[in-house]
Amino acid sequence: MDLISLYYFSELAKDLHMTRTANRLFLSQQTLSNHIQRLEDYYGTKLLHRKPTLSLTTAGEFVLGFADVVSKEEVNLKDILSDIAQQERGVLRFGASNLRLNMCLPAILPPFSARYPNVEIRITDAVTKQLEPLVLDGSLDFAVTLNGEEHPRLVSHHLMDDQVYLCVADSLLQRCCGEGTQALKERSVHGAEVKDFAKLPFCIFDNRMGRQINQCFEAANIVPHAYITSTYTQIGATVCFQRLAACFISQTSLVSQKNDIPPDINIFPLHDRGQPLSQRLSLIRMKDRYLSHYSKFFLDQLFQFFNRVERIRMERTVPQEPPKHPL
Repeated sequence: MDLISLYYFSELAKDLHMTRTANRLFLSQQTLSNHIQRLEDYYGTKLLHRKPTLSLTTAGEFVLGFADVVSKEEVNLKDILSDIAQQERGVLRFGASNLRLNMCLPAILPPFSARYPNVEIRITDAVTKQLEPLVLDGSLDFAVTLNGEEHPRLVSHHLMDDQVYLCVADSLLQRCCGEGTQALKERSVHGAEVKDFAKLPFCIFDNRMGRQINQCFEAANIVPHAYITSTYTQIGATVCFQRLAACFISQTSLVSQKNDIPPDINIFPLHDRGQPLSQRLSLIRMKDRYLSHYSKFFLDQLFQFFNRVERIRMERTVPQEPPKHPL
């Protein structure tokens, strides 16, 4: 059995298109076809239906499962041998959203690279629904995900509860809420309910966090006044900091922007029926993945970083301006 042919077969199974896979692997179609034929000769059975379109045979499904096991065990073996030889070299493949990568990598990479300068780090920028399959198929060693479902083949480590905050410029709040603004601010700094802010224009998000927030509005029987709707949460901060609308921002996002938040922005921890509204951040990895020395060090740095972020207090109110006395 040829491990290279097995690898090419598993890659072809992803596309089920000979030309596309050959181009992606920088092979000629003939070379790829020869590798598939070599496997079929070795196992004495057809692994692919060629017509009407390329598809796996029943035997091909079993060989693909075996190829996945071999690929993962080979990675484990390389890491084990590297640890035995104390080479401290290898590849670490890590995935997270763009926001979380930009937050954690500047803090993690300097100490990691100082200790393990010969380890290559491969980064994947993706959202949770894309990251979980990449960890499951072995394309990633670790990933930071949101509120993930427990999967029997994955280990999930809790990183932090990412509190959601309601952010609104003081001028906008006073314009919409009138004389009761100060009392509302003093109450909401300990926990804001959307029912108290129904008159505000909001940035509405069509994503995972947005769906959580919409449930808050529905529970309060409120239809929010949408100033802008987007899947891109960063646009919310931009609009809020321009005093155009209120927005919802996570703790991790606020911490990453804390030096850029205008002083006239109120920041209230959002509550849903009396309980803090947050998103669970987790680190996921395969159960059978061997953890090399450098992998353990990387994870330790990651856990410490998110632990620090979770402890940062972001809630605040803009101080009330003293009344102006006539001359």
